[in-house]
Amino acid sequence: MPATGDGRAPRAAHRPGALTEARETRAEAVEAGHSPIPHPRGSAGAPDAPFRLLVIENDFTDAAFLEQLVTDSGSAIELHWAQGVASAATRLARPGTRRGRSREVEFGCVLLDLADPADQSGPLQGLEGLRELLRHAPQTAVVVLTDAAGAELGAAAVAAGAQDFLIRHETDGPLLARALRYAVERKRADESQRRLVEAELRGQENARLQRHLLPTPLLDGAGLSFTRRYRPGRSRALLGGDFYDAVRTDDGVVHVVIGDVCGHGPDEAALGVALRIAWRSLVFAGLTGQALLTTLQHVLEHERRSDEIFATLCMLVLVPTGASATPGSDPALLPGQERARLYLAGHPSPLLLAPGATPALLSADQAGPALGLLHCNDPGAAWPAQELTLDPGWSLLLYTDGLVEGRVGAGSRRLGQDGLVELIGDHQAGGLTRGRLVDTAIAEVEELNGGALTDDVAVLLLERNPAPVIMG
Repeated sequence: MPATGDGRAPRAAHRPGALTEARETRAEAVEAGHSPIPHPRGSAGAPDAPFRLLVIENDFTDAAFLEQLVTDSGSAIELHWAQGVASAATRLARPGTRRGRSREVEFGCVLLDLADPADQSGPLQGLEGLRELLRHAPQTAVVVLTDAAGAELGAAAVAAGAQDFLIRHETDGPLLARALRYAVERKRADESQRRLVEAELRGQENARLQRHLLPTPLLDGAGLSFTRRYRPGRSRALLGGDFYDAVRTDDGVVHVVIGDVCGHGPDEAALGVALRIAWRSLVFAGLTGQALLTTLQHVLEHERRSDEIFATLCMLVLVPTGASATPGSDPALLPGQERARLYLAGHPSPLLLAPGATPALLSADQAGPALGLLHCNDPGAAWPAQELTLDPGWSLLLYTDGLVEGRVGAGSRRLGQDGLVELIGDHQAGGLTRGRLVDTAIAEVEELNGGALTDDVAVLLLERNPAPVIMG
């Protein structure tokens, strides 16, 4: 039987004008209480466009019978025909272009004819074709048509993934329209449930992944409290380009780092993780200071995706009492005072929070360039240590620039480091400490910005605490 050229083959010899009559009776059907068949979401057709049904026929398909059902259904159903599953799978390709040609139509449902009056045996007969169809078009609603003896086959088809089945001699026009409508809605519900389950599993996986990507500080025996907060700037991101870590080595020295890879994409996040892991490995290998930062820059140069990528970094080395701050120097310390070395590679200076004193920015006079800006052989690629003497009860707030680059009000003014000093001082004067101090500071920065910060934010609050280490 010849096709019409658009893939529809209307079987005019069986039922002339059947589809035209079906469209004309649509209004009467609505008045009689028949609901229109829902169109699949994302369909390019208008709401009043006919429902496109693709019939996958076999050698025993009764085209006249199906066209009469469409006429009697009272719904605007447009029949399209495909000879076999392979032909249908080609036409059910996803919307868009295929080999340079745009797909002409989008089908609301597929009717797969499994009826074969010559062979009523074998309940699994025809299911392989159904499975093949579902492999090629998993998003399409499928209704199976069987003969009277094929009820078991129809049930097996639903178990295999079809949305419904119809028995030929029990089917009339309204039942066909209802089955198609229910099949589309069931497919939508199944897809919604599937996406919900996938989202839940993805959320659980992301939470586990984030726990492993963000470090667990190793500060046993350090007598410090360590509060950290991390917020990626990208929506739904696990990590941004910011990174941090803190470890205590066997000699009692505490090493802390916080850094920021320029950019906000997944490549920058991956580079931040690589730098953090490399930093910890180098510290446990015995490197520190200039040697560590030079080696870390080599890692960055090999791991970054382009020469324009750089990373800022702040590193603190807390020396236990009795050890020299630098070779050949042993300055006298007052009781309770401690020594530390600060290294800045293009990174904002930490805030020193002393009891009863206004927060103060540590000097950045000896800061070196960000890692990756200059080649390691360049004389300017140096990161000298700044010697610090910390008084009893000290606290240090380390942070990335995302915390200070938020806007203040509707204008272009930024919070800046001076604004952060004032903000932290106000919160300290209100009696806030540790986690509450950090959380309220971030919340106020976001409030001043008029919403969530667009840049990644990492904040560390390191405090001398005579009790065992506290992680916040």
